[in-house]
Amino acid sequence: MSSYKPTVIQHYPKLGNTVTQDTLYWKKYRPPVQIKEFGAVTHIDISSVAPYNYAVTASTRIHIYGRYSQEPIKTFSRFNDTAYCGTYREDGKLLVAGCEDGVIRLFDVDGRAALRQYNGHTKAVQVTAFTSDKYRLMSGSDDYTVRLWDIPTATKLCTFTEHTDYVRCGCTSNLNADVFVTGSYDHTVKVFDARMDQSVMTMDHGQPVESVLLFPSGGLLVSAGGRFVKVWDMLKGGQLLASLRNHHKTVTCLCLSSSGERLLSGSLDRHVKIYSTSTYKVVHNINYAASILSLALAPENEAIVVGMANSVLNIRHRKRHDKKNEVGEVTKKRKRPSYKYFIKGKDYMPKKNDFLVSKPVRQHLKKYDKLLKSFEVSRALDAVLQSNIRVKNPEVTIGVMQELNRRGTLQNALAGRDEKQLAVILNFLNRNVVDPRFTAVLVNVAEIIIGIYSSVIGESSVIDKQFMKLQELTEREIDYQEELLGVLGMMDTLFATMTTKKEAVVPRNLNCALITGAEQAKPMAIA
Repeated sequence: MSSYKPTVIQHYPKLGNTVTQDTLYWKKYRPPVQIKEFGAVTHIDISSVAPYNYAVTASTRIHIYGRYSQEPIKTFSRFNDTAYCGTYREDGKLLVAGCEDGVIRLFDVDGRAALRQYNGHTKAVQVTAFTSDKYRLMSGSDDYTVRLWDIPTATKLCTFTEHTDYVRCGCTSNLNADVFVTGSYDHTVKVFDARMDQSVMTMDHGQPVESVLLFPSGGLLVSAGGRFVKVWDMLKGGQLLASLRNHHKTVTCLCLSSSGERLLSGSLDRHVKIYSTSTYKVVHNINYAASILSLALAPENEAIVVGMANSVLNIRHRKRHDKKNEVGEVTKKRKRPSYKYFIKGKDYMPKKNDFLVSKPVRQHLKKYDKLLKSFEVSRALDAVLQSNIRVKNPEVTIGVMQELNRRGTLQNALAGRDEKQLAVILNFLNRNVVDPRFTAVLVNVAEIIIGIYSSVIGESSVIDKQFMKLQELTEREIDYQEELLGVLGMMDTLFATMTTKKEAVVPRNLNCALITGAEQAKPMAIA
């Protein structure tokens, strides 16, 4: 008598994302450090000089965090209302911030009280930035104005009133101290020159602008608003270079990597998208627990700092390079096969005069195979309908159903089910019937179930809902298939019209013979 052969389970390839160099690079960050703030984190700025402290603006305070500290090392709280846009100067010695009361405050990083106050705006100031010469400030307000201030004298140098709505973002040029960019809720991005009386360039973003970013070279400008991130060519008069729509909700912040090769955008959809600045395609995606309001990268991409709407500051530090792992002092040694294994080899075949001592190999069967071996088909089907198998490994359930169908006992295994057991089978059908890998098997199972339990339809609301869902899924899949067949037919027609017909090449002598034969032919008279 032949031994029992286990059920053959067909293994399908798992579809996954392609692992690229960017995937490996951006996944080399430690688990996040989460710090609870007093309010939504609206702005993050990282000092450009060591030790690269973070200025975090939230509610009525600006907290300064060290590189690896989880508690603020300094707090600026001299604000009468909500603070906005705490920004470092290039040398890291001064910090400027706007406020809901319209006053701009300048702080010494080593002190606590404000060094200067700049009054003039009539509404909230949500944009502040230092110019590259370190002696002037740029500010944008909800009173629709953009102003330039002299730091030592605290006087207003010029005012621009071209925006027709709130000014919510802005940045200054690193190459020219007189050039700065602002974005407004009037859907426009404007480039100003302090030496001119009006803007020198205007771009229409098409949505309320939430963030602007100027590349270090000054040749490219990035604006974010709505679901769009747009790249503008400054050297061609603000020509639109690329329009990216990869977020599902409003894009709130932009950031550039240290090398300038990657652009990061944060959104209310809880995602940070990373783009290549050469192709403007998404190369990686990072998920967060809440809507993202602010984003910053530490020098050399050492840390990703994200501020969220749920008042949480999320910091991910890059993993340090461990030299011990290179030498192999820390890595655990792998257990190697014994010496005898290498003498003969794994695939060694016995010779003619060798005496072969065979050791019987004990066959270990799965639970469903043991039940199938003893012809308990219903229990075998129940074994593969357990939640840990039917959800994580549906191919095992499909394999057992195929084996029962091959034996001709599938109908017996499906019959005699109570309401709970039948609901489990119908739920499995609804989850996998439209999967192309399992459709052929499950359609047969569905037909058998309908034939067996059609008489009890209407007796249980749970079963009726499952049958209705199965019907909807089937009808929807049929509609999809019909549409796909129609598209396939149209594509075949297009491909047929696109193919060029090759002209037949007729030899010269044969062509002359054909003409002579045509001239000699005469019509036949039919009586």
